[in-house]
Amino acid sequence: MSGEPVLATEELVVGYRRRGREVVVLRGVELAARAGKLVAVVGANGAGKSTLLRTLVGAQGALAGRVLLDGVDLGGLSARERARRVAVMLTEPVDVGLMSVEAVVALGRLPYRSWLGGRGERDQEVVDRALGDAGVERLRDRVLSDLSDGERQRVMLARALAQEPAVLVLDEPTAFLDVARRIELAAVLSRLAATSGMAIVLSTHDLGFALRRADQVWLVRGQSVTSGAPEDLAYGGAIADCFAGENMTFDDAAATIVVADSGTAGATVRVDAEGRLRHWAEHAVRRAGYTPTTEDSSLTLKIEPDARWWVDGAEGTGLGALVTHLRNPGSTPQ
Repeated sequence: MSGEPVLATEELVVGYRRRGREVVVLRGVELAARAGKLVAVVGANGAGKSTLLRTLVGAQGALAGRVLLDGVDLGGLSARERARRVAVMLTEPVDVGLMSVEAVVALGRLPYRSWLGGRGERDQEVVDRALGDAGVERLRDRVLSDLSDGERQRVMLARALAQEPAVLVLDEPTAFLDVARRIELAAVLSRLAATSGMAIVLSTHDLGFALRRADQVWLVRGQSVTSGAPEDLAYGGAIADCFAGENMTFDDAAATIVVADSGTAGATVRVDAEGRLRHWAEHAVRRAGYTPTTEDSSLTLKIEPDARWWVDGAEGTGLGALVTHLRNPGSTPQ
């Protein structure tokens, strides 16, 4: 990546103070987020992802080290100066009473206005653009409390965009969204990173999203953070080291962690199919706890476009029946 980072850390120690003593969560953190890049923060539950994000935006003080915004120490900036550079979206819902969507988005302009000043022409232009960029322009006159979870997330994204930040930080933005809304929001964030020039940093439990969409992954584990391109972390084994366990392995083709039954761990199935049929046949094989392969194997799956299949002397129709057979070879396919 080229260019100076808009957000960086130097020997950062992340944690909190309890009863007069320091509790270290992460130490020696050296990270950099650059303009126009999407960064995904991943790690196991309790690894320190949210604590790291709170420290990066100044909501929680660092135990040691520095957070830099455009090379300036975050600790030396006023709250208003920080709000003009960093926008934050948290997982927790925000209670704004009966405010309209447009009024909520306009709250993002407060760092640029005096306490007595109203919304000016420039503010309105930014609010209108933020509504459009977040895809909620049609909702501008609706009351926020009447919206669905997905629509509310888009509105809060628009409010953050109205701050015109250099850095947008989101803590689990898809946590309470259904599958369709998760995909939709992920696409919006990817587009914004590419077109707005912002650095976008978000935490997520969705490993697939992080590996498919992020320009960089910050992998939080064991009081440290490993930074790199998703492909490098996957190929180098860091993802597997973080998430894999007994009977759990990182599947390169699926780009996720898969679980194998103890009886099938390490077992392979040669898949004889092409195109979409091959893709979903391999999906079924993985779900059954095997690894699909194109090499010679003790098991060979032959399958036709109508999903009729033959494997290990058995035959059946339908990929669900295939999974059942592979999990329990003595079963009768349905």
